Amino acid sequence: MPWAPAAGIRNAEQSDREDASGADGYAGPMILEHALLPVIPGLEEEFEAAFDEARHLIASMPGFVELSLARGVESPSTYLLLVQWASVEAHEVGFRGSPEYAEWRTLLHRFYEPFPVVEHFAEVAHV
Repeated sequence: MPWAPAAGIRNAEQSDREDASGADGYAGPMILEHALLPVIPGLEEEFEAAFDEARHLIASMPGFVELSLARGVESPSTYLLLVQWASVEAHEVGFRGSPEYAEWRTLLHRFYEPFPVVEHFAEVAHV
C-alpha cells in the first residue's frame, strides 16, 4: 500500500513530550528537518510505494521522533518531508552514517531531480 500523503508516523519508543530530554541525556529543542523532494514527473506512485517501504528504516533510528510526507497541491511532483529529530547529530551522524541510510538512499534517491536541499530548524514559536 503506498504511503498516504500528509500522514505521519512516530517512533514507538518516543513518548509524547515537547522536548527531547530522555534516555540519551539530550535536553533541548526538537530539530525539524525540512526537505522539498522534487520527484521526476510520472514516478509519483512508484515513489510513494518506495517511501512506504523506506519510512520504517528512518523510524527505527535513535533520535527519530516523527515524520510527515505531504504532496504538493499546485505542484503534485513535489513532496514536503518533515522529520522531527532529537538533535541534528541524530540525523546527520546517526541516520546518515547507518546501514539503514544506505538502504534509504537505494530506495529513494533515484526519484529526485534535482537532488533536494535538506535543512534543519529549531522551533522558536508554536501555537
